[in-house]
Amino acid sequence: MKINKRLPYSNFLKILFFMLVFTNSYSQYVFQRNTLPEKISLHNYTRVADVGLSDLEIQYVMANFESLNPRSLKTENDDLGFNQNNFWAKLELQNATDRDLHYYIETARPITDLVELYTIDETSGKITKAISGDNLPFSDRTYDNRKTLFKIDIEPNSKLKLFLHLRSDGENIKLPVNLYSADSLIATLSFEQLVFGLFYGILVIVAIIYFFFFFALREITFLYYSLYVVFVGLLQFALDGFFYEFVTPYAGWFSNNSVLIIAIVAVFLSGKYSEVFLNIKKHSRSIYRLFNIAYVLLFLLLLCVIFFPSILLMSYIAINVLTLVFLILIVYSIIYLYYKRKPVDSFFTVGFLFLILGFGDFILYNFGLLPHNFLTQNSSKLGTGLEIIFLSLSMSNLIRNLKNEKNELNRIALVRSEEMNDLKTYFLSNISHELRTPLNAIMNLIDSISNEVEDEKIKKNCQVIKYSSHGLLSSVNDILDFSKIEKKELKLEHAAFSPLQLLDRIGRNAKIRAQDKGLEFHFSKRDSFPHLLMGDENRLSQVVNNVLSNAIKFTSEGFVKFEIETQLKEDNRASLIISVTDSGVGIPKEKLDSIFGSFSQNSIDNKRKFGGLGLGLYIVKTIVEMQNGTISMNSYVGKGTSCKITIDFDVVEQKKLETVSLEPVVYDLGGKMILVVEDNSMNQMVIKMITKKWLNTTVIYANNGQEGLDAFKTNVIDLVLMDLQMPVMDGYEATIAIRNGEVGQDNANIPIIALTADVMESTKLRVAEIGMNHYLTKPINKETLFQVIKNLV
Repeated sequence: MKINKRLPYSNFLKILFFMLVFTNSYSQYVFQRNTLPEKISLHNYTRVADVGLSDLEIQYVMANFESLNPRSLKTENDDLGFNQNNFWAKLELQNATDRDLHYYIETARPITDLVELYTIDETSGKITKAISGDNLPFSDRTYDNRKTLFKIDIEPNSKLKLFLHLRSDGENIKLPVNLYSADSLIATLSFEQLVFGLFYGILVIVAIIYFFFFFALREITFLYYSLYVVFVGLLQFALDGFFYEFVTPYAGWFSNNSVLIIAIVAVFLSGKYSEVFLNIKKHSRSIYRLFNIAYVLLFLLLLCVIFFPSILLMSYIAINVLTLVFLILIVYSIIYLYYKRKPVDSFFTVGFLFLILGFGDFILYNFGLLPHNFLTQNSSKLGTGLEIIFLSLSMSNLIRNLKNEKNELNRIALVRSEEMNDLKTYFLSNISHELRTPLNAIMNLIDSISNEVEDEKIKKNCQVIKYSSHGLLSSVNDILDFSKIEKKELKLEHAAFSPLQLLDRIGRNAKIRAQDKGLEFHFSKRDSFPHLLMGDENRLSQVVNNVLSNAIKFTSEGFVKFEIETQLKEDNRASLIISVTDSGVGIPKEKLDSIFGSFSQNSIDNKRKFGGLGLGLYIVKTIVEMQNGTISMNSYVGKGTSCKITIDFDVVEQKKLETVSLEPVVYDLGGKMILVVEDNSMNQMVIKMITKKWLNTTVIYANNGQEGLDAFKTNVIDLVLMDLQMPVMDGYEATIAIRNGEVGQDNANIPIIALTADVMESTKLRVAEIGMNHYLTKPINKETLFQVIKNLV
């Protein structure tokens, strides 16, 4: 055919433009025999029309699609925006092969409310409908998968027209159109499951670990961080469609609003965690107020979601804006703290940098500025995952800092505890000194007066004063012993003593007290007693006296029985058995287990009625157990109480009896001179009263340590009785000076006896350290004082 060369050029352009438009508008994807794809994006063959809120039927759309002003998809990741409109998309497929083809189309995000696919066979005109979306029960989906997937079956040499209908309640709508073969889909889903498993697994582990840290350390930052990780994971869980599939498969209100609610909580926790971790309240009150304003806006948004569903579209836009606001606040806070040279954990900064990069990539993907692929789809997961890793490292730093702070606090507490112990020791030492000093004078004066006067009335009054003094001394001793027990400083001495002589003396004194109260007192001894035992005589005396004192104190009428016996055992040992029985008030059975506790008595009323500190039996039990002994108590209310104590001692062999000094009949030191260094005039008077009957003994006095040193210049001194707490120069300083030869090398090793009212173990140790030869406490026992002096000179 001859071509008309005169065809106008303008007409040729019109024909070419028409062909291009026609070709583009009605293009279809053709499956060729040799080029069957495994995966392909069909956006180049798809057009979409926005029909607003109109709810159209498929027949109308088929007949009038071109009049709906459709537009071609520009990218494989076109963004249709935040809206509640209906969208219709159309594409055509042609199978140019002679085989059946089976493919899967993936479209719309899992959180899209409604997605319908209409498939029209051009040959038969048959219309097939498939449905998906999270606004209907999961079981109603045509294809059972969290994604928006539809299966496409194409017969040989046939054509299909596909119409997609999409609608949402305000969420951002995406319209990818990806075609997968069965193998390609399986491979893609398997890879996603692997990645998602790692991602969610990390989040679960981190959340659990830091939740445990919160319970262990009670640090609120760990709770906020753990909850933040949980809700960030739930947000991704919802966006991926898993929340709808596994948590709310029956759809409903919560399913439709889960993304918004979870996002609101996640954003709140991200802000709260960051604010607390960065200590914003301390560093900047203005930024702290901005955080609180943002929290209020989030709370208002949550109320709108719950009570005003009609503004759901605005809610989706608002949560995205508030997310951006919180990110800006956190970034600004970090920059501010760096600017103010405040400490900011570098891992925290890097973690939020990854979060910003991840969400920045995700936002660009949402607006269609990045291609549709697995990386861009899950960029927020990548950012979140890296953020969680680095934030976890920052939390590890927080744990280390808390540990360091705790160690420092423990160190300070230990120092303060030691200071308090020192202060307590100093206080108790002073209490002991201040109370024992006058008691020393009172007890020795009363003892001297009672021995010198003949008037029975005066003797009886002296006896009352003596008992009262012993009661006060016992209370002082209980307080000091309690302190020693608490500090584990209570020590036992080992020396030979006569058990029968000791217990006879205790029994005689107890009998007088019992008879003064109008009670019958029975003292009995069974079997023979070893002459001497090896142990702590003073502590045994303390134990027996405490038990007897309790029996007398808690018995208003009736009797008190005091029984003692011994049982010889193997290895030259003997069991000393002491039993005390009374007819007193008794102890309820439920109180027996606690009667040996510190500050314990039968009842508060008994404390008021009978007095006492409630420390006696606690100290008794401690002393008995320190000697591997046993103590038991039986009691009946209104009938009385019985107490049995058993302690084993080593028996001193008969041949050693000659080494044990008996109580002297005549006090004679054979011309020795004793220097008494004592600042208290009453104590000086007591020593004068004790030593005035000693034969061939010279006693001189000094009022402080310096006077004591000066006394060596004019006297030949054989022994020093040294008080410890004195003005000008105390006993410690004076002893050190003597041992250093400041009063002459001949006197450097002179016997020095500490004579003090301080009975603390630390004092005993220091006395031994500086070289004193012996340690005696006030009130002074005249026999003990003479025996110790005689042994040293």
